Amino acid sequence: MERVVMKFGGTSVGTSDRIRASAARVADEAAKGHAVAVVVSAMAGETDRLLELAGAHGGSLGQVETDVVLTAGEQVSAALMALELGRHGLKAQSFLGWQARIETQGPPGASRISALDAAPVLAALDQGIIPVMAGYQGIGPDNRLRTLGRGGSDLSAVALAAALGARCDIYTDVDGVYTTDPRIEPRARRIPAISYDEMLELAAQGAKVLQTRSAEMAKARGVRLRVLSSFSNDPDAEGTEVVDADLISERRIVSGVAYARDQARIGLLGVSDQPQAAAEVFGALADAEIGIDMIVQGRSRDAGTVNIEFTVDRRDLHAALDVIDSAASGSGARDIVHETGLAKVSIVGIGLNRRADVARILFRALGEKHIAVKVIATSEIKISVLIANESVELAVRALHSAYGLDEAV
Repeated sequence: MERVVMKFGGTSVGTSDRIRASAARVADEAAKGHAVAVVVSAMAGETDRLLELAGAHGGSLGQVETDVVLTAGEQVSAALMALELGRHGLKAQSFLGWQARIETQGPPGASRISALDAAPVLAALDQGIIPVMAGYQGIGPDNRLRTLGRGGSDLSAVALAAALGARCDIYTDVDGVYTTDPRIEPRARRIPAISYDEMLELAAQGAKVLQTRSAEMAKARGVRLRVLSSFSNDPDAEGTEVVDADLISERRIVSGVAYARDQARIGLLGVSDQPQAAAEVFGALADAEIGIDMIVQGRSRDAGTVNIEFTVDRRDLHAALDVIDSAASGSGARDIVHETGLAKVSIVGIGLNRRADVARILFRALGEKHIAVKVIATSEIKISVLIANESVELAVRALHSAYGLDEAV
């Protein structure tokens, strides 16, 4: 009997009608003889509503009591789904994070799963009960509720699938992973299969189909992933499979184009060229849980110094500047500068490192549209460029066309 974890996102449980439709999918899967476990997000918009409610009483992200408020959204979804499954004649039981024994480490609002004891869920499955687990939550070392950050229900589902040795189907409002955002490029195509590494990079560079940490865990634990639409009426819809790269027969040079708006660039000018100087700055940013990206280092005008540039989300800019201001004394930075109104556009593909003309195609495509590049960062399977926010849509369409992503394989 195959085990399947079915995860439903906020839009898939956003109304009573959507819960009914998603429960019908669960019933269809159970009718195939599979042992099914379900993970649910909060109803669409509910987490924002709860955060606003907490804020009205002095709460904010990063506080334990705010986490207690936020977990209520998934609790409601889990109970409603279990009730609806009962109307299909199925035995179902809701499980909160602590009942599923999900242990976490890290701060409130951004905790990470450190352990998951699947015994209670397995016991339910053995009794013919469909467990419906509230995503996005677990318990911290102090035995208090913790949340896993935006998109954390994806992580909950992958962790449960790993513990159960199950396939993980992620149901959302799109029918798979696309070569880029169809709202920007109508010719974007669904990708039948994509590698873990490509999915991880697309998620990290701005694609919102899967949470980054869930893609990381799926790769590390070998969890079979599928991204499907809960809105499709086609029972044979295939969605997108996330698999090992060796299992993909047809490979493009570039698999997709991702983007992230509202980036900020920070520059440290005249920093000591000794490694410990940069380590002090980036260590302080890490301690403050501020994510950084696109790090570039170059020679400064003064001997023995370098200029370091990197990007952060616009919302983290002021916090980052405060941290840097405190840590900069150890780096000897001559000046600290920053710029906003920027966006990151990235091309991703496991074929990038096999083609010498990838960069030429990128810069030619952007040059023909007169799009200025401010910062470049590369890895084995991606190239990211920092451009003006207002050029994002033009850049995405230009790159999508330049790499032939709007053409059938």
